Amino acid sequence: MPEGAVVARLRRLLLLILGLGMAGTAADLLLIEHYEDGWQAPPLVLIAVGLLVATWLAIRSARAGWIAVLLLRVTMVLFVCAGILGVLLHYNGNREFQTELDPSVAGWPLFVKVMTAKAPPALAPGVMVQLGLLGLVYTYRHPALLAQRGPLAPTSSGA
Repeated sequence: MPEGAVVARLRRLLLLILGLGMAGTAADLLLIEHYEDGWQAPPLVLIAVGLLVATWLAIRSARAGWIAVLLLRVTMVLFVCAGILGVLLHYNGNREFQTELDPSVAGWPLFVKVMTAKAPPALAPGVMVQLGLLGLVYTYRHPALLAQRGPLAPTSSGA
């Protein structure tokens, strides 16, 4: 099998894994009612957008075009940002709760309590980072983006 065909198959597999990951994460967020306030909405909105774009790419794979790939790339960068912000928000919420329970706790013991708290799990938003990185790997050197750039101009040797 030619290398190009292998890369195309791997790219389709990455898109499938990304779609399954987004669908599973959306189901989890909906089941735990992760939509009670405004700060909880961005992951669900981003996942909805990501699923739409991934579906567009899956259905029209060869003809999706550079706009769809670029839109997925932008969405995945937002996934990474939302994941990092989510970890910070979960961590701060847990820290505030733990210091309310025991104002004397500080330092390493506070960090351990915050990181091992069950609700909200401090590192749970990290799944958004993972999904975003997976989507970025899918878009890396995507043929639609390379075709949009056109052939590279030869570089001069400077002589």
